[in-house]
Amino acid sequence: MQNTKAYIMLVCATLFWAGNFMIGKLAYISNIPPMSLVFLRWSLVWFILLPFTYKEVIKYKDVILSNLPLLFFLAFTSVGLFNSFTYLSLVYTQVINASLFNTAIPAIIILLCFIFKIEKTNRYQILGLIISVLGILSIITKLNLEIILSLNFNKGDLIMIGGVISWGLYSSFLKKKKFTIPLLTLVHVLCTFGLIFIFPQFMYEFSQGQKVDINIDLIYILFFLALFPSIGSYYCWAGAVSIIGANRAGIFLSLIPLFSTIMAISFYGEQFKLFHLIGAVLIILGLFLSNKEIKNA
Repeated sequence: MQNTKAYIMLVCATLFWAGNFMIGKLAYISNIPPMSLVFLRWSLVWFILLPFTYKEVIKYKDVILSNLPLLFFLAFTSVGLFNSFTYLSLVYTQVINASLFNTAIPAIIILLCFIFKIEKTNRYQILGLIISVLGILSIITKLNLEIILSLNFNKGDLIMIGGVISWGLYSSFLKKKKFTIPLLTLVHVLCTFGLIFIFPQFMYEFSQGQKVDINIDLIYILFFLALFPSIGSYYCWAGAVSIIGANRAGIFLSLIPLFSTIMAISFYGEQFKLFHLIGAVLIILGLFLSNKEIKNA
């Protein structure tokens, strides 16, 4: 029963995150600067959660203070780095590319869990990791020899890889420590600390003349991002990881490019090309190998 609950939470989280890529691209089209979008999104999340979590924050203040370094690290890698990398990458690359890279997060989680000795890693997972990396390389290089030889990669693709690594770090270390804090309270704490990292980026962007026009489109975008990819996804993801572990939960991230690709083709007219297909097949094959061993363990 607990596993079923975790699987439902993971499907919801991935659907919401797929929407995050779509709205992130819409924000760029609407001339909303990426760092401003990150800061305004999480500021709104902070205010929405405050009435529901402030009593719990006070109640669990000793737990929060005793885990301060870890909580800062989790906030930095998730709310701070991952979101900044994601929206910045969408300035330069397609929704399909960015979402496909996210499919490789489970492989990164497996590698990081092995490096930091968080969860046991086996030969099938290592093989799956190698195959998934080949899938990433297929998308980055577009299977084009000239791109490989010149190392002339898309800037957005490289930025999104940074986001993939940051989320892998977040998920791996989230599994390392079981918090007694309620999930929404944990999201609020991470949001609070994350804003500390995001604010300087926002101010730098503002100082460069990249300002946000307040209009109805911005309000719709912010409320969608706050309620679904932020509160909804983080709540569902953290809850599922606590039930079935980071490795198994990571397998469900392969649903993000499925949802994102359908939406990107439908709304933005993006093209799903052969190198996307080959990369996706390799990544999903790698994930299948990893998950197969987990089930048999």
